[in-house]
Amino acid sequence: MKYCKKCVQPDTRPSIKFDENGICPACTYVDKAQYIDWEERQQELLKIVEKYKKHNKINHYDCIIGVSGGKDSLRQAMYVKDVLKLKALLVSCTYPPEQQTERGAYNLANMIKLGFDTISIGPSPKIWKRLMRQGFLKYGNWAKSTEMALFASVPRLAIAYHIPLILWGDNPAIQFGNLGAGSMTWDGNRAKNTNTLSGGPDVLIEEDMQENEIIWYRYPSDEEMVMANLQIVYLGYFWSDWSKINNANFSIAHGIDIRQKNSLKQGALNQFEALDDDFVVVNQMIKHIKFGFGKVSDEVCEMIRSGSLTREEGFKLVKKYDGKCDNEYVKRFCQYIEISEEKFWEIVESYRNLEIWKKNESGEWQLIDFPDV
Repeated sequence: MKYCKKCVQPDTRPSIKFDENGICPACTYVDKAQYIDWEERQQELLKIVEKYKKHNKINHYDCIIGVSGGKDSLRQAMYVKDVLKLKALLVSCTYPPEQQTERGAYNLANMIKLGFDTISIGPSPKIWKRLMRQGFLKYGNWAKSTEMALFASVPRLAIAYHIPLILWGDNPAIQFGNLGAGSMTWDGNRAKNTNTLSGGPDVLIEEDMQENEIIWYRYPSDEEMVMANLQIVYLGYFWSDWSKINNANFSIAHGIDIRQKNSLKQGALNQFEALDDDFVVVNQMIKHIKFGFGKVSDEVCEMIRSGSLTREEGFKLVKKYDGKCDNEYVKRFCQYIEISEEKFWEIVESYRNLEIWKKNESGEWQLIDFPDV
């Protein structure tokens, strides 16, 4: 297990590749960002949206934005409305009542209140739960199916409503170094190639499930995308100040509700992460066991790249907080997908990567190559 020479990014992240100097793609991009002509990029964005605005004569919407109501989606929606002056249709793929937090419902309502037309897509809770269970049992990743629905539902609705322009926020290749997402540009049409979305729902469906029950989990084919003239654009590529913290500060000022801070329970430093779902805390803990990093690593990497944290300070925070998960979240998750806690830990431990973990003299698991901080 190796770490980026500039941040705390490990080489165990799926679809990542360090350069010959041991630098991760995200840090390489940040190094080059100081030479970017942001005004030129802004003009490039205006040309893209104008092209699709001109050709969209079928309905009253210029674009679609996938949203949750959280920090990133609120800021980008306001930017599209107030700066780009586009009429946007917001699309939210909502969690079932047992999974969505009251905070998440409040934040989505807050976004609608700010003046947007919104469509909420709610796949069958029964199928949703079964696919989550399958994802956990087969891959140690309950979020595999839910991310399929979150990402596939937006282009599916765009095709149905004849709105060819979709605006997202992050390009995962730029933000995290996930090169499976395609190039480090604004073009998001290869989003379905990322690690979690690969394979589609066919890797999870059970024999008695019908195609019309899992349609919201199936990403449109390349042929469907071409026929609909669909274009996905990562807005973050065009913003010099796009970051989790900047987005959060903007969104807090515009009414979102955030978490109470407790990093040892939630495995996250910031109070504005994953506001609509508590089970994500469980998933980040499992990711830490599988790959040796979790949410705190991602947060720290961004802070190091922004200059607000040193690499040494970052490693100390990662060591203390990454992968933490209060058993309260584990209990609730087990009750939801109807398994015992014993079964949960049996499955989780089966996914522990023994090439990067070992037990110390006290019998506690520790990362083999983690820096001595």
